[in-house]
Amino acid sequence: MLIPNLPTPLQPLLDDVTLKANVRLFIKRDDLIHPTVSGNKWRKLKYVLQDVQTKGFKTLLTFGGAWSNHLYATAAVGKLLGMKTIGIVRGEEYREKMTPTLQFCASQGMELFFISRENYRRKGDSDFLENLKENFTNPYFIPEGGSTPLALPGVRELVEEVEIQLRRSPNYYALAAGTGGTAAGILATSAPTLAFSALKNGGFLRNEILNLANAEGAAESLQLFTDYHFGGYAKHKPELSNFMQDFEQKHGIPLEHVYTGKMLYGLYDLIKKGFFQKETTIIAIHTGGLQGRSGMMSDE
Repeated sequence: MLIPNLPTPLQPLLDDVTLKANVRLFIKRDDLIHPTVSGNKWRKLKYVLQDVQTKGFKTLLTFGGAWSNHLYATAAVGKLLGMKTIGIVRGEEYREKMTPTLQFCASQGMELFFISRENYRRKGDSDFLENLKENFTNPYFIPEGGSTPLALPGVRELVEEVEIQLRRSPNYYALAAGTGGTAAGILATSAPTLAFSALKNGGFLRNEILNLANAEGAAESLQLFTDYHFGGYAKHKPELSNFMQDFEQKHGIPLEHVYTGKMLYGLYDLIKKGFFQKETTIIAIHTGGLQGRSGMMSDE
């Protein structure tokens, strides 16, 4: 069933780094929100699915890479709700070398269509979408990553949960960014946001996030960090793997190398470098996607 575990826990991270810097770091355990529709994907899809059901659509069509948490979550949602799902996958080569993420999608009944990276870049073009609409009998389109204005109210509820649990507002929210929808949802509440790009050359995300947030003062509240991608989407290096292993041993919290692992690496690096004033309170958001642990491979 599509019933979330809410509110998700807010867990303090006490270790040598945070204690030495005298910062209060917490992690919002949205990885525990649902077994298969976890983290920010559950929050971003919540109101999208309400819109789908209100309008009577029976088919969902969306987009993603071979390790896409969003494709994984959408496939799971379709299975749970008895809806047809279609995934447009970036990279024709994955037709022959299905990742564990894509294998799960197929097991949930999602129809997968593999297209070239060149064609994939057209996923927002009206003529491209019109052609898909004709080929797949008028599906409900969900953008890559679920990053749509309907994602914002679901993310806003995360901020409300945190402020109740913390009994005040934190100084910062920190999170990984792939398409920017979660960062936009937090910015829409006027909360200071630290976004860590999971993509190489992720500077473009700033405009994506600000345009989606569409909130006064958002530009001043957003800091985007683009130096912690470790080579690009779903790529990793030994220092990231070592950090994740050490973090998991200290805190007992599983991470993945696509999003949350990179964000926490960057956040801890900033803490070590004295980026934050003493007694600063930071909420790091665990955006789930732990199926990424099933393989440490590149998507590019």
